[in-house]
Amino acid sequence: MLNTIQKIDWRLTFVLDVAVFVLFFSTGTAVVPAVFLTELIMWLARLIWLSPMMLRFILRRLVHMIPILVTIVAFGFLLIQIAPGDVFTQLALSPNVRPEDLELFRERFGLTDPWYIQFFKYLWRVMQGDFGYSELFKSPVFSVVRVRAAATITLSVTSLVLAWGFSIPAGIMAATRQYKWQDQTVSVFAFVGLAIPNFFLAFLLLYIVSVTSTPPGTWLPIGGMLSLDHARMGLFEQIIDRIRHLIIPVFVIGTGAMAGLTRIMRANMLDIMNQQYIVTARSKGQTEKKVVYRHALRNAINPMITILGFQIASILSGQALVENVIAWPGLGRVALQAVISQDTFLVMGVLIYSSILLVVGNLIADILLAMVDPRIRIG
Repeated sequence: MLNTIQKIDWRLTFVLDVAVFVLFFSTGTAVVPAVFLTELIMWLARLIWLSPMMLRFILRRLVHMIPILVTIVAFGFLLIQIAPGDVFTQLALSPNVRPEDLELFRERFGLTDPWYIQFFKYLWRVMQGDFGYSELFKSPVFSVVRVRAAATITLSVTSLVLAWGFSIPAGIMAATRQYKWQDQTVSVFAFVGLAIPNFFLAFLLLYIVSVTSTPPGTWLPIGGMLSLDHARMGLFEQIIDRIRHLIIPVFVIGTGAMAGLTRIMRANMLDIMNQQYIVTARSKGQTEKKVVYRHALRNAINPMITILGFQIASILSGQALVENVIAWPGLGRVALQAVISQDTFLVMGVLIYSSILLVVGNLIADILLAMVDPRIRIG
């Protein structure tokens, strides 16, 4: 059957993109996520023609994700259960709530069962698409996570693009001009970025913006994701409004990532530039630009791609405090509120989402590494 499918011209699969998009869009998925999911599924299917070996590798990794996610969720569930109290503990302080009502609530949500019974019941519901109900937001967990995930993904992707777009050329410049003023400038910036905590930098920038504009937030917003009158703006004004709200959080989160990546890139380039094949390339009369970008960069970039998956996780963990400081309506802020209120199902929903991002990020890093480095073969 697979041989029969491979005889079909793979370019004909582009016709199915519209059908898959309509399927996602009809289920209530927004336009941008629907386009992303459509292209992700369709390009995965096109690997049947383009690279069957890569397709088998990806499918194996996706299967391996299942026990990893189950283990992560089990540990997270256990840690939440070990903590004293539950989501209804704060209601006991209210004189209007009777103790028997609290016990009724706990029985209704299954909180009176042992933790392992609760875990397997929760796992069974998750397999059926039910991620539980958030008592904190009075809404299904999947609805809360889906709404907040868009804001978190926007902030994460923008920060990653900024961090990688700056760190790679900065690291190359510092390595090729070692101990010169360019290298010293990049090193000072990197050390400052590593030394300043993200949440402190966020407070500092908010203070600077608030004291340099009257009224506060005139030239840059000091909180939130959208302005109050965002719905009444035109399309171009809405885009500008979103960009203005992104400037502070992206700079804060991206600075820490840029500092670490720049140091790694500089060290990789310095190590590669001293290799024998670089000396051989120079002795053959190749220009320094060709030596740096064609020979050295291709090998120095490999360790950077390897840490891409972990970079996603580190940015997500660093967003939690920053999102609370700047009132960004993302998952980091929701996760902190859920942990404080001990909303177990919401904590688990955020944990599952973050774990999937981490595993998928490492999968993307492995795929990019196989594409960039010809010495790596997937078999």
